[in-house]
Amino acid sequence: MEETKTTRARKRLTDLLDPEFMNRLDSLDVLSRKILQGKLQGERRSKRRGQSVEFADHRPYVAGDDLRFVDWNIYGRLEQLFLKLFVEEQDLTVHIVADTSASIGLGEPSKELFIKKLAAALGYVSLVNNNRVSISLFADGLVGQLANMRGRNYIHQMADFLLSASCEGESRFENACRQITSGRIGSGVMIVLSDFFFKEGYDAALRRLIGRQYDLYVIQVLSREELSPDFGGDLKLIDVEDADAAEITVSAALVKYYKRNLAAYCNELKDFCIRRGAVYALANSVDSVESLVLNYLRRIRLLR
Repeated sequence: MEETKTTRARKRLTDLLDPEFMNRLDSLDVLSRKILQGKLQGERRSKRRGQSVEFADHRPYVAGDDLRFVDWNIYGRLEQLFLKLFVEEQDLTVHIVADTSASIGLGEPSKELFIKKLAAALGYVSLVNNNRVSISLFADGLVGQLANMRGRNYIHQMADFLLSASCEGESRFENACRQITSGRIGSGVMIVLSDFFFKEGYDAALRRLIGRQYDLYVIQVLSREELSPDFGGDLKLIDVEDADAAEITVSAALVKYYKRNLAAYCNELKDFCIRRGAVYALANSVDSVESLVLNYLRRIRLLR
């Protein structure tokens, strides 16, 4: 019975992450761009300088510095006082926030599968490096959360959590962000995965996530049909989330107008993030999650 459960758990994981891909993920880690000041003690070594066993650097002595950290060997050679600096061990929290509203189920391949695979890959990298991991799913507010995971033992539970989530309901992003910020702990990286098609807008919600302790990464996932629609004629469009309807006649001019507006919207979201110190990326659900993770996310220094 136990062997059957283990086999089932492994199959659930491989539904999201190919074994060869996981082998390559083992060599990566999440990178925090900010100086971490987490309150939880852990194995993670940050760029914050403090007292620890691992030497980092020297700096000239300044009156008032603790003489216990003077490098007397250097003083003996140069007759100048230098302080030894050490890497202080800190805890890194990785918080993945994934959209599971009804619009995420659209596309071929669906945005849902792309987002779940990407969340699984980022969660896997974080767990194998003993980072503290939380995954929050949102639609009309938070609809699910797997919080405070740490270590490889949680990998199969994470995969099952993601695969069991259904994409339904309206998206109320600010509602979710209000709940997320009321309970977050530690310092580190927050990654939001969504199409960012919110009728209420994204400004107020993202402002709640941008803070001194967290690096914020915004990854907008759109489908091929949304980026390059290839339909035409008389259509009745129905909003999958709130059933709003509109009748339109699709022409080449209208498609061109749509693409221009979509590009402007994506650029506004990107500019909003950049001005506030967050990092923005746009992904197409038809593209390879493996390529995004192993190449692009390393270039933007989310992973190393």
